Amino acid sequence: MKEMQFFDAVRYKGSKAYRLMMIVWFTVFCMGVCHRAQAQQDAQFSQYMFNGLYINPAFAGYKQDVYLNAFYRSQWTGLEGAPQTFSLAADGAVNDAKVGLGMLVLQDRIGAQSSFAMYGNYAYRLQIGDNENSRLAFGIGAGFVQNGLDGTKLHAVQSDDSYVPVGNQTVILPDARLGALYTNERFFAGISLDNVLSRVVSATKDKSIMTPVPIPHFYLTGGTIFDANDQVKIRPSFLIKDDFKGPTSLDINLFALLGERVWIGGTYRTAVSLYNKPHLQNGLQKSNAMIGVVEFFATDRLRIGYAFDYSLTPLQNYSYGSHELSIGFYLRSANREPYFNKCYFN
Repeated sequence: MKEMQFFDAVRYKGSKAYRLMMIVWFTVFCMGVCHRAQAQQDAQFSQYMFNGLYINPAFAGYKQDVYLNAFYRSQWTGLEGAPQTFSLAADGAVNDAKVGLGMLVLQDRIGAQSSFAMYGNYAYRLQIGDNENSRLAFGIGAGFVQNGLDGTKLHAVQSDDSYVPVGNQTVILPDARLGALYTNERFFAGISLDNVLSRVVSATKDKSIMTPVPIPHFYLTGGTIFDANDQVKIRPSFLIKDDFKGPTSLDINLFALLGERVWIGGTYRTAVSLYNKPHLQNGLQKSNAMIGVVEFFATDRLRIGYAFDYSLTPLQNYSYGSHELSIGFYLRSANREPYFNKCYFN
C-alpha cells in the first residue's frame, strides 16, 4: 500500500531515537489518526465537557451569557513531533435566547503535519413540553480547514522518494459540522458530526499534494447531575467518538462541583468495539488513559482549568503525559431568559 510505503520511507528529523517516533506513529495509527496517509483525526481535548461547542455546534449560546474560552494542549510531552493544539471559542445567545451564535478556531500540529480550522456556528433552540428549561437545539457550523505538510521536517531513506514532498504543502477546504442537543435541569444528550464537507471536496484536489484530509467524526454524549448535599453536586457523563475507520473511543467522566466554584474529577478513556470494521487490524492494543481535571472560578466571571492525561499504554515510559490548560471568561448577556436556570453541562 502507498500509505504504508509513506510511513516506511520517512522519519522526523532530529528525533532522539527512531524507535520513539515509531511508538508515536504506531499509537497515532491505533487511534485512527492515520488510517490513510491523507486522513487526519480531530484534535483531542480532555476538557471538552467545559467547552461543548468544540464537539457540537448545537452548544452555541447554551450558557446564554457571552462566553470566551481558550484551550492549549501539549500531548505526549517530551516526544519530539508530539501534538500541540490550541483552540479559541466564543459564543452567546440572541433573539430571547432562542438563537445561539458562536465562533470556533482550532490549530493543531503533529510532527510535520499541521491543521488550522475556523467555523461560524448557529444553533436554534425549541422548548419541549411544559418545562421551561427543557430545550432541544439544532446546530450547524460552516467554515474552512487549512491542512499542511512540511516536507523539510521529513527525511527520506531514498533521496528520490516521490512520497516525500519538497517544501511546505498546504490546501484549504470548505467544511461543515452538524449537531443536536437536548437539555433540562438534570440531563443532557447530544449527537454531532463534523468534517462533513472537507472529505468530499478533497476528492477534487491535486493528487500530487500529500496534505492530510480530515475525516468525518461522530460524537454521542450524555450525562446527568444530582445533589450529593447542599454544597456538592455530582455529574457523571460519557462521550463516544468514532471516525468510522479506527477504534471507537469511549470516555467515562465523573465530576463533582464543590460550593458552586470548583469542578474536580476525572475521565477513563478507552477503545471499544461497537460494530464490525473490516479494514481495522485485529488485536490492536487499546489506547487507554486516565485523566485528572480541575476547573475553578477565580472570580464570578473568570474560569481556569487544568487536565493531566496519564497513558496506560507503553507510551507512558517515553513521555511525561499530556497537559492541558483552559481559561474562560463570561460577559453578562441581556438576552438571558427571565427563568434562566444555571447551566451545568458546559
